[in-house]
Amino acid sequence: MRSILAVALALGLTGGSLAAAGPAAAAPSATTAAVGWRTDGNTVIWRSPDAVPVGDAAIEFWAGDRRLGAARRLDSHTFALPWPGPVTGLSARAGGRRLDQAPVPNRSAAPRPVAPGPQHPANPVDPGRPGPYGTRTGEYSLPALPLPGYPAPVEMRALVTAPRGAAGPRPLVVFLHGRHASCYGEADSAPYVWPCPAGSRPVPSYRGYQQAQQLLASQGYVTVSISANGINGQDESDSDGGAQERSSLVRAHLARWADWAGRDRASAPAAVRAAPPAELQRVLLVGHSRGGEGVNRAAVDSLAPPPRGQDGAPGPTRWTVRGLMLIGPTTFGQNPAPDVPAAVLLPGCDNDVADLSGQMYVDATRGVSSGRALHSALLMVGANHNFFNTEWTPGQAAAPAGDDFPPDGDDPVCSPGTATRLTAAQQQRAGATYVATAARVFVAGDDRARPLLDGTGVRAPSADPARVLSHAVGAGRSPVVLPDEPLTVTGSGRLCDQVDPDPEHACLPPADDSFWGLSPHFIGLDLTADEPGRRAVAMSWSRPGAATTLRPARSRPVGGGGELALRLIVPPGSTGTRVGVVATDTRGCAVDLGTVALDGLPLSPTLRRYWAQEVRLPLRGLTSIAELRLVPRSDSGSAWLIDAWDWRPGLPAPRPVALPRVDAGDLTISEGDDGERTAQIPVRVSGRGDGQVRLFLEDWSTGLTRTWPATVRPGQVRIPAPFPVTGDRLYGSDEMLRLRVKAVRGVQVGGWISRVEVRDDDPAPEVTVDPVAGSVVEGGTLRWRVTFSAGIEGPVFVSGAVRPPGADPELSTTDVDPAWLMDTGGYEAEPSRPLSELDFLSLFAVITPDRLSTEMSVPTIADQAPEPVERIRLALSGSGRALEDMGSVTGSVTDAASR
Repeated sequence: MRSILAVALALGLTGGSLAAAGPAAAAPSATTAAVGWRTDGNTVIWRSPDAVPVGDAAIEFWAGDRRLGAARRLDSHTFALPWPGPVTGLSARAGGRRLDQAPVPNRSAAPRPVAPGPQHPANPVDPGRPGPYGTRTGEYSLPALPLPGYPAPVEMRALVTAPRGAAGPRPLVVFLHGRHASCYGEADSAPYVWPCPAGSRPVPSYRGYQQAQQLLASQGYVTVSISANGINGQDESDSDGGAQERSSLVRAHLARWADWAGRDRASAPAAVRAAPPAELQRVLLVGHSRGGEGVNRAAVDSLAPPPRGQDGAPGPTRWTVRGLMLIGPTTFGQNPAPDVPAAVLLPGCDNDVADLSGQMYVDATRGVSSGRALHSALLMVGANHNFFNTEWTPGQAAAPAGDDFPPDGDDPVCSPGTATRLTAAQQQRAGATYVATAARVFVAGDDRARPLLDGTGVRAPSADPARVLSHAVGAGRSPVVLPDEPLTVTGSGRLCDQVDPDPEHACLPPADDSFWGLSPHFIGLDLTADEPGRRAVAMSWSRPGAATTLRPARSRPVGGGGELALRLIVPPGSTGTRVGVVATDTRGCAVDLGTVALDGLPLSPTLRRYWAQEVRLPLRGLTSIAELRLVPRSDSGSAWLIDAWDWRPGLPAPRPVALPRVDAGDLTISEGDDGERTAQIPVRVSGRGDGQVRLFLEDWSTGLTRTWPATVRPGQVRIPAPFPVTGDRLYGSDEMLRLRVKAVRGVQVGGWISRVEVRDDDPAPEVTVDPVAGSVVEGGTLRWRVTFSAGIEGPVFVSGAVRPPGADPELSTTDVDPAWLMDTGGYEAEPSRPLSELDFLSLFAVITPDRLSTEMSVPTIADQAPEPVERIRLALSGSGRALEDMGSVTGSVTDAASR
């Protein structure tokens, strides 16, 4: 009997439907579990030799370059996913990095040491300087919050830090931590639990932002940092990563603060009464990691409520979110709040959300709404993911904590002690400075701090020695070249697809197995391999002057004291890339705007960041641009243009538009017997106006994704899928598909992911299992033949899980062929133990339409020890609901000496 992966490879199967998920797998025993990949027939399991730290990025299983889905954590070493059908090339990944093998070094890395790069000049206003107020701190704890779908309510606990002596209502800043262990103590082996079991305590992650809270309070803000352990302990199966639940928690706290700012102030907790009243029309939400995605959803939900029954927050919105500060955020849904100003802090040494996918909170806003809100990306060189929170920092945390970038590595950019890596204290000081900058710009409306966020190229000295780079979209910008729109490219460059598996069309070649080579600009929705409509301009040259000419479908007006702002990527580790820019107006007059010079981000054997930097050139009196010519002025090089804008100083009010809101719903339909019909995807569209979304429907078993744009209108309840559901009269497995929705224009998306199930409604064939060799002498091979009585639609997988045979002596690991045992389950024969004690040990067979009979076998070995008759029992099941329980078969092995 070969392993499940070997069977799939030998049969050459690439299609078929997803097997129905069996019962939840139990956590394996530490003494018997094998390292590596295996299956129990319904579930594919990966066990790491080392504990996998709790993090915010999802642990994902991949087959080659195809994402199978987010795996469920069974314990700190073991992860499982419903078996997706026959696949090969399995890997486990998180945040874009490979977990099941060591990173592949980048041989083109820069030599050591790596310099941090020059600092920008200082901005005249430094929001990192403390304000005039003293501060006070206290906590509150309220009755727990029930959330739909969670068995246990979530804690309503928070830390309040507020100014002393500040008159009148004060703006409110709310902090939400990310997905960290919920409990610590004796329950360390099960960090995702809630409530915490006896002998363990909640991890106080909400106390980890006190430096930023103290700074803001000294400047006159009331701050509150809320605990989300109850979500972290229960969000394992949330398809959106828990974003909706985190939004509900944030808005439940805001609702209480709205009460306490009015007639219920006298009943507020002491920590709240000691603070000035909160001004709920000026709220900044700060989210770290999954907390970033949570507060983004809270901003969307504050503008347009979620569907009834999906939300745990009480009552209507009584606050206004003026801005968001997102620190190393996840963005599984890639649906930012388009009209809420936001700054995204991307840690350059993030080894949790390692792909820096938070970049999509900037890029994915482009073209969705009016574009008046500033959306800023800040790349902090040398910062890791964890140290922005002191409770995730070793030496500062109450609970166990660690450096997410491996501290025992030898990376010239990110290992502790290098010139570019920030210490925890430096990172926390810089983080607090930029949180205060977001408050100063978005809430206080101080335009003097805007240059720290918008790509102007200045720094806040309070954040030194951190080197922070920025670029932005929105605010005082109007488009000049957007590659997503109709654009003609001639010369040495080409239009490239940001998300495309074809290397000839993709902007960047595929990353190697270290998986660090992806640009955060070129990440597909939920890591899909193809997303039409997202483009950039790629340039490569081996001599100066090899120009690329860009001609938009229509000319653009420019001027009014502005500059041309370009977001350009140059390769990491490169130096001295120089590109000239020549603009031609509608009259045919060409103006040389000048030359930009760029160095790439620091490069190391494991770190390659293809991230755009903003450069600006004066428009030199131009009033329109009909064509841009990018002229290389360095000897050789390459670059990628993300977009180009007419930039003007200032911070216009974003004026949020009441966009219609779209939420995807689940769908279950029957396959039918004959003919074709169109699936109707359920949605809920609320609000006013029309808009456009892009839908992605992925078959879990094949990885095939169909994608199409659709116009949505208020009151709409379904979207036709542009492909048929074909019925037949042959038994097969249910077809499981994952639906994802992304805003394109004029809408905001809340619930972005749902499930579509096409159920097979044909009767299962009769299944017989005959013992070909059900009783053998040791050294022989036990064999059972599985036969289906009628034809089937596609491959059906039959598994025989090893179970105790009752009171009879049981076959052990030293009674079977050791090579078979390793190939089938990944187990060593010694020490000897009954086969049923091996977690997930299953035999496996495949019935195909052209072969309705197959065998399962167990090869045994002979030994010299006298033994009684030993037995094995197999509990049989097949893919599809009708074959979940096929009974069991037994086999017996007789000692050779007794014959």
